[in-house]
Amino acid sequence: MSDGTGAVETVLLRGVRPLGGDPVDVRLADGLVAEVGTGLDAGGARVVDGDGLIALPGLVDLHTHLREPGREDAETVESGTRAAAVGGFTAVHAMANTDPVADTAGVVEQVWRLGREAGWVDVHPVGAVTVGLAGERLAELGAMADSAARVRVFSDDGHCVDDAVLMRRALEYVKAFDGVVAQHAQEPRLTAGAQMHEGEVSGVLGLTGWPAVAEEAIIARDVLLAEHVGSRLHVCHVSTAGSVEILRWAKGRGVDVTAEVTPHHLLLTDELVRSYDPRYKVNPPLRAASDVEALRLALADGTIDAVATDHAPHAAEDKDCEWQAAAMGMTGLETALSAVQEALVDTGLLDWAGVADRMSVRPARIGRLDGHGRPLAVGEPANVTLVDPSARWQVDPAALQTASRNTPFRAREMHGRVVATFLRGRPTVLDGAPVDPGARP
Repeated sequence: MSDGTGAVETVLLRGVRPLGGDPVDVRLADGLVAEVGTGLDAGGARVVDGDGLIALPGLVDLHTHLREPGREDAETVESGTRAAAVGGFTAVHAMANTDPVADTAGVVEQVWRLGREAGWVDVHPVGAVTVGLAGERLAELGAMADSAARVRVFSDDGHCVDDAVLMRRALEYVKAFDGVVAQHAQEPRLTAGAQMHEGEVSGVLGLTGWPAVAEEAIIARDVLLAEHVGSRLHVCHVSTAGSVEILRWAKGRGVDVTAEVTPHHLLLTDELVRSYDPRYKVNPPLRAASDVEALRLALADGTIDAVATDHAPHAAEDKDCEWQAAAMGMTGLETALSAVQEALVDTGLLDWAGVADRMSVRPARIGRLDGHGRPLAVGEPANVTLVDPSARWQVDPAALQTASRNTPFRAREMHGRVVATFLRGRPTVLDGAPVDPGARP
């Protein structure tokens, strides 16, 4: 960040509380945490009043749909990453189900370069596991790993790699460059035509159900495959209590498996589908209250490693229609931290150090990101998020930075709000609003 004279501007965060601890001053300079202490002299730095604010390492999202290239009517890398910054993120993983699919080095490099040009957060493309997400033959995994984007996470998200032989080959292949396969666990034959969670509510509404076993069967198969080949497996958007038990069993055996849960699966249940409001149509579907409770406890005890938004923007015509025709998916980047505060912090299940671990440290480790998920200590990269835990705000879809309006939290009062975000020491968000890129180098 420059002050306009060519000199590098420093920032002094005054009286912030790292991980909810005691207040300190933190100086950011040259992209690093330069000094931590009390009563630090401003020394010409831009001073940010952090009284009452929690300081966290910049959040990392393992699961973001930016839609570009191909569906710029729903989201662009620019709008999606701006939304990410407002949500407190400094890095996101962009999913591969674009058009064209991110199954070649050329496409992942395009997404990576668009992220660099936008400058709001670091964009790390996720490469497709199979060509065109078709589940028939492996994509160019090695070429994507060797590209400028340095892809380390591969997923056909939106589609399950249901062929066991292909899944085994993918797990074997990514071992060569310490990659990970992120599985969308959904047995397709058990979910044909599914519209919501299979349970009491689906029976009352007469909607085709998405049974929990369709997720659990794939996770069970894949942890055994990962154990067999000695590779890393990541499970996307875990949604059932049974899945939690399988993951707990697998981790107890020493399987190298990690998992994520979405904010909406930590707060919302299938009871909302009684309204037939397409905002609540998502894959995997909103589950029963007992599943929500199991997911919260599993995130708290570390069985589930990370919170990932599965930010899935859609154009208005794909959501503002009857339930059967509506696309599946919800936006989530700007509401994620608030949802986690309500579900985990305010209920006493996690402290702020735990939030940092699940929303920054572990996601960065899973994605093999350098410079993210690091402690707020001298010499570390200055990727920082400041949160006001006492704030209460009502979600107005029109006021969000994402290009789409399909938030499940419309008009809901949320707990806590991101006040500022710093990417390598330069502000991308101040006072809760994005900083004009023209004011940044």
